[in-house]
Amino acid sequence: QVQLVESGGGLVQAGDSLRLSCAASGRTFSNYAMGWFRQAPGKEREFVAAISWGGTTTYYADNVKGRFTISRDNNKNTVYLQMNNLKPEDTAVYYCARGNTLVGLTSPSGADYWGQGTQVTVSS
Repeated sequence: QVQLVESGGGLVQAGDSLRLSCAASGRTFSNYAMGWFRQAPGKEREFVAAISWGGTTTYYADNVKGRFTISRDNNKNTVYLQMNNLKPEDTAVYYCARGNTLVGLTSPSGADYWGQGTQVTVSS
């Protein structure tokens, strides 16, 4: 059984930064792509960013490109999301997810495990 535990969310002002972390259990973390999704109230869960198993390839949603950076440390079984220049429209619950393929993980249907989510609120 794989467990993903997110941390690092909070309440910030527009223009501030936050770094989310997702710690994964299990010995096979480095075999899988990892990603971040978010869901705002009344909206569908949407793709934010994904990273390949080795960390060499990354994908981003257009609305976060240039502001967010995904990274991973396979020695620590952890994936990160550095979020800079946050905007009120970034307010959502952010979820960490694992997927078998990087391309597949650009859609929620491509995830096989999810974390419980961490709230990010950006005030104007």
